[in-house]
Amino acid sequence: MFTVSTLTELLGWSSIINICILIAASLAVMLMRDSMTKLHGKMFGLDTTDLSRAYFQYIAQYKIATLILNIVPYIALKIME
Repeated sequence: MFTVSTLTELLGWSSIINICILIAASLAVMLMRDSMTKLHGKMFGLDTTDLSRAYFQYIAQYKIATLILNIVPYIALKIME
């Protein structure tokens, strides 16, 4: 069974890992947009505007999920301790 401190530590590390993935994905989209757009355009048959929208939506949803599922529970558990 998890204790509050173990669960807090789990959510803390999970938050750090997810934030690193979010930063890496954001940097990849910013720095390699042309090559990513070319590759994904060929793979999925989408044009540049659709891919830009998809990249933005992916990053936004990942950020919201990280915030709601990791960071907010971590902060709540820190307050409870």
